[in-house]
Amino acid sequence: MASWEGMQEFAAVADSGSFTRAARRLGISIAQVSRQVGQLEERLGARLLYRTTRQLSLTEAGELYLTHCRQLLESLADAEQAVSQLQAEPQGQLKLTAPLAYGHSHIAPLVLEFMQRYPLLEVSLDLSNQVQDLVHDGYDLAIRIGRLTDSSLMARKLGQRRHHVCASPDYLARHGAPRRPQELLQHQCLQIGNDGWHLQVNGRRQTFRVQGRMRCSTAAPLAEAAVRGMGLAQLPDYYVAAYLESGALVEVLADYAEPEEGIWALYPHNRQLSPKVRLLVDFLADSLAGGACQAGGARQ
Repeated sequence: MASWEGMQEFAAVADSGSFTRAARRLGISIAQVSRQVGQLEERLGARLLYRTTRQLSLTEAGELYLTHCRQLLESLADAEQAVSQLQAEPQGQLKLTAPLAYGHSHIAPLVLEFMQRYPLLEVSLDLSNQVQDLVHDGYDLAIRIGRLTDSSLMARKLGQRRHHVCASPDYLARHGAPRRPQELLQHQCLQIGNDGWHLQVNGRRQTFRVQGRMRCSTAAPLAEAAVRGMGLAQLPDYYVAAYLESGALVEVLADYAEPEEGIWALYPHNRQLSPKVRLLVDFLADSLAGGACQAGGARQ
C-alpha cells in the first residue's frame, strides 16, 4: 500500500494549486496533506512541487508523475464503481438476440424470470435466425449455437446440444429401424426447413436429403408428430430428452450422430461486460446447465 500513499493528496494539490484547497476537497487537515506529499517525494527521491509563499507549481518530475498518477487514480475509481454497481440492483436497458426457435423455447422464459428478479431492468429481446452485428446494432449480448467463427467477439459457453434421430416404438414396429443413413429414403422423415439431415460417416460430416409428409419451421411440433408415430425426426436433445427417457421415443442411427455443439453467449470484445450483462450471462449459464442443456457466426 505504501506505493499508493500520497498519490491522491499530490494529485489534489496539483489540480487545485493549493494545499489548503486540496485539504478541503479531501476532507482532511492541511498538515496531513503536506505530510503525505512530503513522504511521497522522499520515497521517490525527487521534488514534485515548487513551493513559495505566493505560488505553487510542478517540477518536471511532478508533471511526469502527475500524468501517471491520474491514470492510476482513474482506474482505481473505475474499479470501485464497478464493484459498487455489482452490489446495486441492476437497472437500465439490456438488448439481446437469440435464434428464433431456441430463443422462444429456452431463452425467453429465462429472460422473463430474470426480469422478475430485477424489476428495474428493461429488456429488448430479438428472436431471429439472422446473425446480427452486435457492435453496429447496439446489442449487449447474443445467444448463438454451433461453431463460432467471429473472432472479434468474446464468448462464454452456456451449454451444449446434440441432435438425435428418433421415432416412436410404434413407428419402428411398423416400419423397422434404419441401420444406415442411406436407408432414411425408405422412411417418413419429419423435417425442419429444406437443409437435409446432417450425420457423421467415417468421421466426416455428410448431408442426407430426406423426404416425408410434414415440414415445419420449428422443432416442437415435429417432436409431437414423432411421438404420435408419424415418422422419424432429427431434433436437438432439449426437445426430445424427456421423450427418450420415458420411452415415448427411441433413438436410431446413434453411431452416426454428430458431436455435441456449443450454446454460446457472445458480447463485443471491445466493450466492458457490465454488471447487469454479467448477471444475466451467469443466470443463463446456471439455468441451462441445470436443465436438458448444459469462450465467433454460428449455425442456429
